[in-house]
Amino acid sequence: MTKTVFIDGAVGTTGLEIAERLSGRSEFALVQLPEDRRKDVNARREAINDSDFVILCLPDDAATEAVSLIDNDSTRVIDASTAHRVADGWAYGFAEFRDGQRAAIASARFVSNPGCYPTGFLGLVAPLIARGLLPADWPYVMNAVSGYSGGGKALIERFAQEPDLGFRSYGLNFDHKHLPEMKAYAGLSHDVIFAPSVIRAFRGMLVDIPLHLGAIGSVRTDQLLEELTAFYAGSKIVSVQGRGDLSELLISENDAPTDRLELFVCGNAEGYHARLIARLDNLGKGASGAAVQNLNIMAGLDETAGLRL
Repeated sequence: MTKTVFIDGAVGTTGLEIAERLSGRSEFALVQLPEDRRKDVNARREAINDSDFVILCLPDDAATEAVSLIDNDSTRVIDASTAHRVADGWAYGFAEFRDGQRAAIASARFVSNPGCYPTGFLGLVAPLIARGLLPADWPYVMNAVSGYSGGGKALIERFAQEPDLGFRSYGLNFDHKHLPEMKAYAGLSHDVIFAPSVIRAFRGMLVDIPLHLGAIGSVRTDQLLEELTAFYAGSKIVSVQGRGDLSELLISENDAPTDRLELFVCGNAEGYHARLIARLDNLGKGASGAAVQNLNIMAGLDETAGLRL
């Protein structure tokens, strides 16, 4: 049976990419509003309540408002904003990062998409903390670079208007919207020291977590690699590899879209220095791809259907 899907915020970057992934799929029918009614509250209310699924691609306040417009007990919601990522009653929409999460998403009425940076951080650290290989009370540091599309229309326009702009470091006040979900879902005692930046590439992301394992305890790099490899074994979306002959990881200005999440465990010869690195598309597994994967799970379908793998 075909399910109806309304993308509230369909003309933004995330909304457009979700629609692309759903195009041509017979399982879903997109509910669309004419341009002159796209921001009309009554039109949105009607579309929200008449749809089986609603995907919110909105700023936080608008996403909260959209949820308040629901007056039935059947419409199911996927929120791509930050508004509900640590809220009670919302399932966290990262199916792979811990045992049982896929089942929680499948049965949930309300699902909050993870942030792009937390997807990399949690994909690397959460399974290792859960299994006791890394401590929950360690002061973790995360360095990360992202394509400028992650900043939405304003940052996209800025990079277009400032051709000499190649690198932008931000979050210098240590207050970033992604910090609460990283702390909560990794079960950390301390906030992550997060150093995000933006580069002149439209999409793509590297999340890099340096670890002095010698100061943490007796665990070494090869043990982290072995655990992550076993944890994600069989995944069609998440892959894990060690240092091997790896000498560099790249993001290109014109990288193709992907919904994959690649994890790398690098270390020195003795194994007591490590860098855990995630590479993903901030618009793919970091946003639109994750939303479509969650939609598939909630609808009881193959979770990789429509994804770019």
